[in-house]
Amino acid sequence: MSGWHTDANQIRTLSIRKVVTETELVKTFYFEDKICASTEPGQFVMVWIPCIDEIPLSLSSINGDLASVTVKEVGEATRALNKMKEGEIIGVRGPFGTHFRIVGKTALVVGGGVGTAPLMLLTSKLLEKKVKTTVIEGAKTRSELLFLDQLAKLQQKTSLKTIYTTDDGSYGTKGLATDAAEKVLSSGHFDAIYVCGNEAMTVKVYRLSEKYGTPLQASLERFMYCAIGICGSCVIGKYRVCKDGPVFDQTQLKEVESELGRLKRDLKGEKVPI
Repeated sequence: MSGWHTDANQIRTLSIRKVVTETELVKTFYFEDKICASTEPGQFVMVWIPCIDEIPLSLSSINGDLASVTVKEVGEATRALNKMKEGEIIGVRGPFGTHFRIVGKTALVVGGGVGTAPLMLLTSKLLEKKVKTTVIEGAKTRSELLFLDQLAKLQQKTSLKTIYTTDDGSYGTKGLATDAAEKVLSSGHFDAIYVCGNEAMTVKVYRLSEKYGTPLQASLERFMYCAIGICGSCVIGKYRVCKDGPVFDQTQLKEVESELGRLKRDLKGEKVPI
């Protein structure tokens, strides 16, 4: 229980400083918190929505003491959060978990949907470290692509390269982010691949990393209730995603290959198909 008694795990009640509508179902919430300012890319916080629930969310940006989480409406808690306004109160504890590690001089970053959120913080850090970075973002349609303006601004200031894919061809290349990733990997060398998105996409990128011999770091999603490895709701194989992850390397993914993209735990803790 020692993990419970830390400053990071104590809930802080914070005021929402700004709300930005990203898409019809996605919003970004900004708040000031000195503890969150130390968050590394890929780590997550538990956000409490008063009278509703507490949910895990990755940080999408940090600027001084101002941090943000980007939220897609998928259930009761996220719907309630996305109805909140500037000045309203939320609770935050964290950061928790492992983070993306910056290695080498060239990086391929692959994001799908709201999984792009933690990759924005990573991309900023990669560029700060002068890593030559290519970002691939995929979505079903143009209106669901996130952070286009922010990525465009980074392109103007740095050597960042961006590739967009949409299932319906309404923006960028028609097809999947993994199709674009294979094309890029087949034509050039990268020192590392970073991925976050739905698990089917993560599995495909994992296969590509093996095919092209490129080290991979992936952020996984699972039910998380305690965030400190006690409840076991987020187990995959021998790992607890909240404590041993959410960022896993290639060796760890190999160890849970039989469950990756196939099984997760339901609300009762039982294994169910993804």
